Amino acid sequence: MAEFHVLYAPGDGIGPEIVAQGRRVLEAIGERFGHKFTAEHALIGAGAVEKHGIELTDEVIERAHATDAILLGACGIAGGEPVKGRHPERAVLTLRQELGLWANLRPMKVIEHLINASPVKPEVLRGVDMLVLENTPRVHNVTVCTLCSCYPWAVLGLPPAWYKSFPYRSRVVKDPRGVLREFGLELTSDVEVRVWDSTAELRYIVLPERPKGTEGMTEEELAELVTRNSMIGTEKAVSPSGGGS
Repeated sequence: MAEFHVLYAPGDGIGPEIVAQGRRVLEAIGERFGHKFTAEHALIGAGAVEKHGIELTDEVIERAHATDAILLGACGIAGGEPVKGRHPERAVLTLRQELGLWANLRPMKVIEHLINASPVKPEVLRGVDMLVLENTPRVHNVTVCTLCSCYPWAVLGLPPAWYKSFPYRSRVVKDPRGVLREFGLELTSDVEVRVWDSTAELRYIVLPERPKGTEGMTEEELAELVTRNSMIGTEKAVSPSGGGS
C-alpha cells in the first residue's frame, strides 16, 4: 500500500467546494487501488489575511515542504479587491515560488451542456481540446506543430504563414532561443524555455506573463495587451508603455 500525505488548502470563493470534491476523488482512488491519503488542512488567501494579517504564513510554507502533494482551491476575492490592504491571490504565487513550481498547466475541454455559458460562439468552441501554458518570470513556453500546422484556430483564428513553414517547425525545437531572438525576444539565461508540440488531438496556447505596471488595469485593458504571437509564445504581451513587456 502506498501512503501519501496531502495538504488541503481550500482558500477562497469556490475553493472549499472544489477541494471537498477533490478529496472525495482521492478517497475513491485510495479505496479502488489500495492507496492511503493522510490529510491536513491549511488556511491561505483571504481567510489567512483575516486571521493572521498575511495571505500565506511561514508555518504553512513549512508544512507544504513536508507534504507529498497540495490540493489547492482558489485564492482571491471577486474583482481582485484587496483584503485589509493585502492581495489574497499572492498566496498562490508565493507558494509556487517557495516550492519551485513554475509550470502552470490548465486543461481546457468543453462540456457540451455548459457550452452556452461561454461568451465564445458554440460553433467555434465545440470540440476544443487544448492546454493553456502560463508564462512566468522563470519559464517561457512556445508552441509549434512539427508534423504539419495543428493550431488553436478556434481561439486564434488561422495560423500565420511562418507557423506552418518548415524552418520554424524544424528549428524551434532544436534552437528555441535562437528562433525567439529572430522574433525580437531575448530571454536571459535563468529563464527556462519549454517547447510544446501540438497534435491533431491536443492543441496548446500560451498565457503570456503579465507585464509590469498593469496592476490597476481592468480585464478589458489587459486583453488589449495580448497579441496572437504572445499566445504562440514568440513574443511577450505588450507593455503599457509600448513594446514587449
